[in-house]
Amino acid sequence: MQFGLLGRKLSHSYSPQIHSFFGDYKYELFEKEPQELENFFKNKEFKGINVTIPYKKDVIKYCDELSDVAKQLGSVNTIVNKNGRLLGYNTDYFGFSYMIKKAEIEVENKKAIVLGSGGASVTCQAVLKNLGAKEVVVISRNGENNYNNLYKHFDAQIIVNSTPVGMYPNVNDSIIDLADFKNCEGVLDLIYNPNKTVLLKQAQSLGIKFSNGLSMLIAQAKQSVEKFFDKKIDDKIIKKAEKEFKL
Repeated sequence: MQFGLLGRKLSHSYSPQIHSFFGDYKYELFEKEPQELENFFKNKEFKGINVTIPYKKDVIKYCDELSDVAKQLGSVNTIVNKNGRLLGYNTDYFGFSYMIKKAEIEVENKKAIVLGSGGASVTCQAVLKNLGAKEVVVISRNGENNYNNLYKHFDAQIIVNSTPVGMYPNVNDSIIDLADFKNCEGVLDLIYNPNKTVLLKQAQSLGIKFSNGLSMLIAQAKQSVEKFFDKKIDDKIIKKAEKEFKL
């Protein structure tokens, strides 16, 4: 019975350490290039896996069944091998919801921008909309709303970074300047390594509520483990794990 994380570049991952907090099972890193996915899923040599950048959409075609949330989002980050049938879930939805709640950032009736348009972005958009955001705008490199016309959205109150900009080892990079966003009330950066990106350091210096992605990572891992072993785990364990893995 093997468990692990599937992605392309995983040297930055803390998932094995986090999963060791939830139980005594082997959790490995499966670094695969796109052309290796076919064989990986054909062999099905795993009991349960998490999926990260850049494969959250790509893995859908290998799943025999999707949960309602995964289907709605078109994004899968957890796959369970149940007697040869691959069941796809999205536990990032729960993770991001938990992250917002823990940061005590009020979303209802607020304008939010999500930086990035990948699988994680789709999840963030759905959660923000379901929490009653007045408007959710996706900022991407080549989309209608992009970094060249970002000035149109300087009135945003909530900012979410779903891109890898600022992630280790490129810790001096920042995707935007918060000084441009005079109405900003909350910044959520899905990156958890480093503990505080340049973006979050700026939020802190400006007195803006903020959170890194560690609480989301642990919360989604907790729900993934529930799927792996078909059991319920108390949410209180998330806070305990956060203290354990404070970076």
